[in-house]
Amino acid sequence: MANLFEYAPAPESRAIVKINPSYDLFIGGEFVPATGGALKSVNPATEEVLAEFGVASEADVDRAVAAARTAYDRIWSQMPGSERAKYLFRIARIIQERSRELAVLESIDNGKPIRETRDVDLPLVAAHFFHYAGWADKLSYAGYGPDPKPLGVAAQVIPWNFPLLMLAWKIAPALACGNTVVLKPAETTPLTALAFAEICRQADLAPGVVNIVTGAGETGAALVGHPDVDKVAFTGSTEVGRGIARAVAGSRKKVTLELGGKAANIVFDDAPIDQAVEGVIDSIFFNQGQVCCAGSRLLVQESIEPELMDALRRRMETLRVGDPLDKNTDVGAINSAAQLAKITELTEAGEAEGAERWSPACELPSTGYWFAPTVFTNVSATHRIAREEIFGPVLSVLTFRTPEEAVAKANNTPYGLSAGIWTEKGSRMLAIAKKLRAGVVWANTFNKFDPSSPFGGYRESGYGREGGAHGLEAYLDV
Repeated sequence: MANLFEYAPAPESRAIVKINPSYDLFIGGEFVPATGGALKSVNPATEEVLAEFGVASEADVDRAVAAARTAYDRIWSQMPGSERAKYLFRIARIIQERSRELAVLESIDNGKPIRETRDVDLPLVAAHFFHYAGWADKLSYAGYGPDPKPLGVAAQVIPWNFPLLMLAWKIAPALACGNTVVLKPAETTPLTALAFAEICRQADLAPGVVNIVTGAGETGAALVGHPDVDKVAFTGSTEVGRGIARAVAGSRKKVTLELGGKAANIVFDDAPIDQAVEGVIDSIFFNQGQVCCAGSRLLVQESIEPELMDALRRRMETLRVGDPLDKNTDVGAINSAAQLAKITELTEAGEAEGAERWSPACELPSTGYWFAPTVFTNVSATHRIAREEIFGPVLSVLTFRTPEEAVAKANNTPYGLSAGIWTEKGSRMLAIAKKLRAGVVWANTFNKFDPSSPFGGYRESGYGREGGAHGLEAYLDV
């Protein structure tokens, strides 16, 4: 039956965002020129150059770490937790006040739909600062001793898939515990981090408490390897995470790594089909599948596979791909040309290895970086699309007959970040969850986050936890 309803375009206004032609580094409370050159930030939906931003050299990183050390020694570590909390509360409120502007800026710079930045990312960003503001004067009750102390200067390197949210995950607990920060955003998405620098000034945060240095891998390596850094926090690829682990091995630096994943989303024969389909859609097409904990492997009990796949294809046909600033858009642009090339390579490998590829009919824009929502069936556990992290809107479907087989297939991966279970039986949820080698297991939902809940993985998905009281440990000398 033909679709009876068509959506008129409903674009969010870009006019509420002011993007400067160029941006400097944020060091010691001031914007200062970089000495390592410049890079360009590009809108992935249009390939338009948005702005130039500075590349921090080793000398710039030195200055940033020195500013953080001075602020730590003289101001921030000496300040009572109740006073630090006031700044975190102030930052959280400013984020809420500027949330529409920040959501638009995130969508322009990253390519994700405005519906996600507005309704998911920005509320969670503010919530993390509110949450850790509440912890700042209660650290002695967090379970890490009667008088836990901060570590010092934290070097934080964040990815491009959730630029502002990953910033909040890292900066909020670090500041609550009394540490100061030097943060490097991803080279494709620096703009909201630089906007956050303005928020720090708006909140009258002491100079040097938060420093933001932009650049590519060389800048991140200089920051992670700096001898005066006490803590390293990284979210990104497993390959880069391994390099960081090698770089800090044998040093006194405390490290947390949140790396890649290849999550299994397991649907049992008693699961409510429509609810499970919505969960599958959310697990793999949210943020174009560019999520480390994405449910990129769908494990379906064999008896319901035809019914579930029919329902899933019908639902995929309703997904709207296009302008990230249109409030009706479900799937936005891929973040960069390099990421699009990686997705394309792996999906071509899937076809070459014999898996069956299907995408709904959708007209992709002629400019920008786009990839249609895609599902593969007849997938073998040996296929690259079942083993490697694609980091795109691509779902690989495998089947199972028994719960034991589901667990074995789910755990057949070097990763261990997340998993999902769909069943009406609570006892089955608990029994399966215990056997899954994953840091986070969702039951009858997926991709749900809360600042009070810990998140993290193990094996090749990294180590350490972010969120909740667990997230304080990484920033305390315990």
